[in-house]
Amino acid sequence: MKVVGIHGIAQDFLGSPQLENAWLPALQGSLELIEQPRLTRSEFGMVFYGDLFRPSGMRSAGVPKLTARDVETEWEEALLVEWWRAAAELSIANRSAGDPLGEDPSIQEPEFQGRGRTPEIVQRALRQLSKSRFFRNLGPEKTLIFALKQVGLFLHDSDTKKAVLERVEAKVSPTETKVVIAHSLGSVVAYEALCAHPEWNVQTLVTLGSPLGIPNLIFDKLTPPPENRKGAWPNIKQWFNIADSGDIVALQKSLAPYFGDGDDRKIVDRLVYNGWESHSVERYLTAKETGAAVATGLIV
Repeated sequence: MKVVGIHGIAQDFLGSPQLENAWLPALQGSLELIEQPRLTRSEFGMVFYGDLFRPSGMRSAGVPKLTARDVETEWEEALLVEWWRAAAELSIANRSAGDPLGEDPSIQEPEFQGRGRTPEIVQRALRQLSKSRFFRNLGPEKTLIFALKQVGLFLHDSDTKKAVLERVEAKVSPTETKVVIAHSLGSVVAYEALCAHPEWNVQTLVTLGSPLGIPNLIFDKLTPPPENRKGAWPNIKQWFNIADSGDIVALQKSLAPYFGDGDDRKIVDRLVYNGWESHSVERYLTAKETGAAVATGLIV
């Protein structure tokens, strides 16, 4: 397959055919906007790893009944607070500028003295994030916590990381695949897979709504680890990073300061407007900037 997609969080109860059916038409639409030929079914495929996060032995095909008490580590708490902070900043911006994103105007800022008790901070964060249009659309509180834990498992659990990367290795053709397009947590997966396989002939990486640039919590936990505040450059010719200015997950909209050096190793950052569904992969895929990035990768 010439183009391989890698999904993000909260896709646990789907499968690669379902995701292909959602991703491919959206991507075809963005290619048409820039008057480029559509990708065919045989040219596109999805890496699916969501099932690796399903708890074994569940009687119902649903998310585990997680609560604030299940946010157990400092890392989980810290990322949750960063999401809260981003949601509050977006809420303030919408109130002052009349932004059409329509974020809830009542989201309070995380202004607390000291660390406080972890359960108190977590409960406050979850309470405020439940007002956010993005996180409300993601699902109930337990879904948010489940997604939070998925990010942590990939970064910190070696068995989970190995299993996820094996899914990428099974789908990417070392000689045929030219473009990898990855959304959300999938961008972290794609980056680490490409770094681990410099022998692959992938020419272009396209990241959508990526959290790769979040300092301390994501960027500094990558494999291989950054050196001198710069992340390793995978063996690719081009990297396009596309973000919505209101995307709460993509806290750092520009990745160029974090990776690469010189003109030959420089990320091209692009901002798009996805409406209030700022982190939606379908909206990212239908943006002409995404189509242009993929089309460029196919002709390199």
